[in-house]
Amino acid sequence: MQHIIDRFISYITIDTESDPNSHTTPSTEKQWDLANKLVEELKAIGLSDVTIDDNAYIMATLPSNVDHEVPTIGFISHFDTSPDFTGANIKPQIIENYDGKDIILNAEQNIVLSPDYFEDLLMYKGQTLITTDGTTLLGADDKAGITEIVTAMEYLINHPEIKHGTIKVGFTPDEEIGRGAHKFDVEKFGAEWAYTMDGSQVGELEYENFNAAGAKITVKGKIVHPGYAKGKMINSMYYASEFINALPRLETPEHTEGYEGFFHLHHIEGEVEQTTLQYIIRDHDKTKFEARKALMQKIVDDLNTTYESEVFTLELKDQYFNMKEKVEPVMHIVDIAEEAMKAVGVTPLIKAIRGGTDGSQLSYMGLPCPNIFAGGHNFHGRYEYVPVESIQKAIEVIVKIAEITALKK
Repeated sequence: MQHIIDRFISYITIDTESDPNSHTTPSTEKQWDLANKLVEELKAIGLSDVTIDDNAYIMATLPSNVDHEVPTIGFISHFDTSPDFTGANIKPQIIENYDGKDIILNAEQNIVLSPDYFEDLLMYKGQTLITTDGTTLLGADDKAGITEIVTAMEYLINHPEIKHGTIKVGFTPDEEIGRGAHKFDVEKFGAEWAYTMDGSQVGELEYENFNAAGAKITVKGKIVHPGYAKGKMINSMYYASEFINALPRLETPEHTEGYEGFFHLHHIEGEVEQTTLQYIIRDHDKTKFEARKALMQKIVDDLNTTYESEVFTLELKDQYFNMKEKVEPVMHIVDIAEEAMKAVGVTPLIKAIRGGTDGSQLSYMGLPCPNIFAGGHNFHGRYEYVPVESIQKAIEVIVKIAEITALKK
């Protein structure tokens, strides 16, 4: 356990926050700090063909130790952290034998991690938790995943009696800003299928995710002196509110769950002359997803007709699609993960992701890639935590997947 804790903390204390406004890959120079460390660590534990390209994509190989043909599989995680909350100067706290009560993250600022609000904490009574100090995120998304992959490979190297085929390891930048797979070389990686270690609570196994698009609505107005504005001024902010109110009010993140899709207004910038609205559109069902995009276009067209001018313009851009379409034809890769979980005493929790992972894009790039739990909770904020026992179980799942794959016909 201490080895796992030390490795995880060595990763999270390196700031790797990505930047959606950057056009480079990686989007921040500081991601190189952890990337270069990982390259040296992969070499040190004994992996082969360890490479890092000009965009900080890392790949490595654990050669097969069996004399028969076995599918080459992969495990993938990302090393950037979310720009939603600072990842600089992380000061982790280790809570041993958690008693099920409130955890004081920061007494000075009265920041408390409480099971009264985060009831999942009660699943981990008696376990060892790693939390923040309340002023940063933790980075378990997805440095727990990296810890699990590196440690599992180290374990397999040190235990050659466990039979496995060729295993590929991949670490990516910029997943948190939707670019983690954009420059991933699937052909070079050379796996028949892979798993992202990027889920949340212990047991999660996911092969469905949202279809996703981004929308930008630009509203044009006219500014004139307010004292002489009658019949002349067009206040774009008022017009923008009409668009907002035309969308279904209850089809938003705070009112939906499970397979329910949504429209999410995440950014407004406005003045009289021009207002911009930025939305994300999400739905698991492809038909409903297309209907959501069509609804946005219809609202824009109707409002332009009402005002007899091109006041509103809409830019729509697809971001990623539901990996289910690419994974279902090869469902044995999900079955193997499920079997591995059960074999190490983990109850599989098969569910749809209300989001996306590198795996969704990689699946459409020719690398079917379900998602497995990494163990953390409350990602992207000050209340993030991870049970060390969940990291341990994820390591066991990786090892068991490798073992089962080598035994399958």
